[in-house]
Parts: sequence; structure tokens; C-alpha cells
Amino acid sequence: MSLLGTLTSSVSALDSFTTGLDTIGNNISNINTSGFKGSSVSFADTFSGLGTQVSSVSTSFAQGALSSTGNVTDLGVSGNGYFIVQDPANPGTYYATRDGQFHFDSGGSLVNQQGYQVMGLAGSSLSAEGPIKLGTPPTGAALQSVSIDTSGKVVESYSDGTTATTNQVLLDSFTNQASLISLGNNLYTNLTGAGGTAPGALTAALNAPAGGGLGTIQSGTLEQSNVDLTQQFSDMITMQRAFEANARLVTISDTILEDVVNMKTH
Repeated sequence: MSLLGTLTSSVSALDSFTTGLDTIGNNISNINTSGFKGSSVSFADTFSGLGTQVSSVSTSFAQGALSSTGNVTDLGVSGNGYFIVQDPANPGTYYATRDGQFHFDSGGSLVNQQGYQVMGLAGSSLSAEGPIKLGTPPTGAALQSVSIDTSGKVVESYSDGTTATTNQVLLDSFTNQASLISLGNNLYTNLTGAGGTAPGALTAALNAPAGGGLGTIQSGTLEQSNVDLTQQFSDMITMQRAFEANARLVTISDTILEDVVNMKTH
């Protein structure tokens, strides 16, 4: 390998390892982000064989641990399912998410932190697909509490002692999770192209929790980040040493090139 080849290889390695360190830094910074999925970098040699390049940045969709919050509208999924949310400003614009940090807004809709509506089934027969919304209490009664069971059914309790199952939170799964595109805020898109049920066609038969490998809903919990902090620190040390070694090689190559130039001028 020529001296310039050594310099080129080292520079390409510095660029690749910078991407690796950026990825590790992002993983560590999101260690407490609900539903966050960590990423890892793979490397490959360049076409010319002189140096390295990033071959892929892949996301691990392994499930994170469920942590108890005690808040009924915090929902964790024990399984492969994703919640489907809709942007109310653009009805029909759907996103998938594992972050179940939900709440009922002033209009009675179950929404995420960005105000996107959680999709499911509503009505007395749970047959109408749409946003999850609080039902209407019986005449003379008031809503006292809401519970959500493992199958996603929303049960409302009223002051007259009656209860009603008014909604069912639905889930979706994807045969090719790698094709999901992260948009930030723990949201993913490219739903129909990822092997999931086409948005707008969610049904109890296909999308009810506890069936089809979707998993069950655990009310009062949130899925934690799936990032293994110990592994991240180990990877960071390895990546840092590789970066430093290549930076040293760049310095040595530069020194030798300077000596060669000086020899030519004397």
C-alpha cells in the first residue's frame, strides 16, 4: 500500500467511525426515551479495497422492558404490535409507534404527546374504525373512571354504577420492520409498504391485541428503551480506540509526506 493509500484509508476510517460514534451517542442519549429502538453500524471495505465505509445503520426492534407508571392511559405492548396514531390535522395520515404515553385530551380523544389520535374501534358493537374517544355517559350520570384491558378494550365506569365498553385500541405488526422509516418523536411511517395492515382497514379480526402475534396491552406501563447501556459503553471504547489509531496513522502519514517534500526541495 502506498503512503497516499495509507492516508486515504485512514481518512475513510475516521469518517466511518465518526458515524459509529454518532450512532452510539444517539443510543445513549435516548436511554430513557419510552419505546426507543437502538441502532448499530456495520462496516465494509471500499470498492477499491483501500479503506472502510459504513455499509448500513440498522435498528434493533427487540422489545424493551415494561416499566410500571400507575397511569391507566400509559400503554405498553408485550409482543410485536405497534399502536397506530393519526394526525388530526391530516386525517388519514397514519404513523406506527411503540411509545404508549397517551392521555385523553380536552375533546375526549386518546392522543400521544404530539396530539396524534390513537386508532381503534368504537361504538357499542366495536365495529366502527376511528380515533379512540370517550363515550357519552348515561343520562344523569357522570364518567368516574376508565380502564383498558389486555385486549385493548376501553371500559368506562359511571356514577350510576353502570359500565360500558366503548372502544378497543388496535395494534398492527409488520413483516419487514427494517423498512419502517423513523420520523422522530418515536413515530414510524411506510406502513403499507412494510407488510402491515393497510391504514384505514384495521379490523378486530386482524388487529385486536392478543391475537396474531401482536401481543397484549399492559395498561399502566410504558416500554423502556431497548438500549443496553453496558454494551454501548463497550462499543464506544472499541470505536474510540479505532478512531484514535487511525487519527494517529493520519498524523504519521502527514509527517512522512512532509519529510518527502523537504527531501525534494533540498
